[in-house]
Formats: sequence, structure tokens, C-alpha cells
Amino acid sequence: MTQIRVELPEALTTVPVKAFLTQKEGISSTLWKRIKHSGTFRVNGIPANAALTKVKNGDILSFDIVRPSNIEPEDLPLDIRYEDDYLMVVNKPAGQLVHPTTKEAHGTLGNAILYWYETHGEHHAYHPVHRLDRDTSGLVLIAKVPQVQYKLTPRHGEGKLFHREYLAIIEGKLTPPEGLIDAPIARALPSIILRKVSPDGQEARTHYETVRTNGRFSLLRLVLDTGRTHQIRVHLAHLGHPLLGDDLYGGSCTLIKRQALHACRLYFTHPLTGQTIDIKVPLPSDMEQIVSDCRL
Repeated sequence: MTQIRVELPEALTTVPVKAFLTQKEGISSTLWKRIKHSGTFRVNGIPANAALTKVKNGDILSFDIVRPSNIEPEDLPLDIRYEDDYLMVVNKPAGQLVHPTTKEAHGTLGNAILYWYETHGEHHAYHPVHRLDRDTSGLVLIAKVPQVQYKLTPRHGEGKLFHREYLAIIEGKLTPPEGLIDAPIARALPSIILRKVSPDGQEARTHYETVRTNGRFSLLRLVLDTGRTHQIRVHLAHLGHPLLGDDLYGGSCTLIKRQALHACRLYFTHPLTGQTIDIKVPLPSDMEQIVSDCRL
């Protein structure tokens, strides 16, 4: 059952529930129709006609609807690091897609999460707030309800609403050992996959800090100001220090067969409760092995 607390500007005493849900909570017109006809809509626990209802500050709206999905639930390993009624944070392994594609409809994080919902009696669609590349491991933020996804998606003029930190292993060492990479990124045409640093690209900024180095390899901590496709991979390759295992951008695959990149921390203010959520996960075994073997 989805629950939403009504919070209105001081100038308003009541508003139609449709206006509140679609304009303030970001619920689509399609989803509003499902809510309206679900037969489960309640205000402060009392059944109500959603089409006729006006709501005031402090009202608690609740509804339960089954949202159709073309993603097939699958019983797959799922490493949940945080969960409540509105969202979850999952530690994704390397090699797994975040979302099914037309060519690969099974084995993804989306399949695993829908199975989790199904077996726990929850009726949610799949709402990833952001994505990681298939071979990047680490934390992914999943909204259970669309209004949470909406509230965590920056709109024009807003800053980032959630923050991510990464750990990466590169060839060589960066000089200076910490700094900001400020270099726009564009498609590397005619490829539809590759990206490159280009003055005609979109703004892209990556903060880096060297955690440890032996001269031959370095362990970096990185924070993104922007979220461009392949941003970390492109920026580090542009500096001549590609990620280990990232053969797409010139990295050596001798020590690891995927890009050595891990989303190790995710922190944000919960959009509904106001709670600070700060989740951290250690390096996966393949990257930890390199750190140990290379004495980083």
C-alpha cells in the first residue's frame, strides 16, 4: 500500500487530489487513472472517490494498484543494503545489466527486483533512479513508487539530489594526486557506444583523489558532479590512465576482465521521511585481489 502525506504551500488550504498527485508528486496521467479506478484510494484511512476529493495539509493518502510490467520476475541473487516502503538500495554485481533490453530480457537487476516484490507481496513497477554500466559493480538506488523517482530526479535549476562515490584502479599514477577533471564528453561517432572528450560535448566534471599507489597502479576515489555516459572511464582514459580491465578505452585486461570500477557509497536525503541515508559497501573480491596482490 502506497502512502503519501499531503504538504501544501501556506497560501493553499485545499487542492483537488489529482492536482496534488500529478503536479507536486510527479505521478503521470496514466498512473492517476489507475489510482482513480483502483477501488483502494483512501484519505486518512477512509475510502474516498479520488475523482471528487480535495485534500488539505497533513492528510494521508493511500492506494494500492498493480502496475503492469513487461519485465519477467526471476529468482536471482539480490544484495539489498537498504529497504523501506518507498525505495531500496542494491549492491549490483559486475556483469549484470540494470535494466532488460530487447536483446537481453533475462538475468538483469530488474528481473531480480520484480521477483523480490512478487515473493514479498509488493505490487510495484521497476523504477531505477540511475544506472551503472553492466561491468561496473556497486550501489544502485531503486524507487518503489514513481513519485519517489520523480522527487529524486533533478529538474531545471536543482542540484544533485543523491550523491555517489566510486573506487577505481588505474594504470600508473595521476599528477597531481588529487584534483578535478573538467572536460566535456560527446559521442565518438560513428560509434553508438563510445564516448570521447570533445569541446562540443556536454559538461562533465569528475573529482578524484589518490587513495594508494605503487607507481604502476593506483586506487582512486572519485565523485561526480555530472552523470554522463562512461564519464569516469572517458575522463581517466583521456588523461592517459585508463581503468584496469576497460578494453573499450585502452585498459589492460591482464589482471581483471572488466573495468575496475565500483560504486562504493550512495548518500541522499530521503524524499519522504527527511532521513539521511548513507550506504557504503566494500570492494568486490576481484578488485580487492588486485589491491592485495599489487600491495596498493
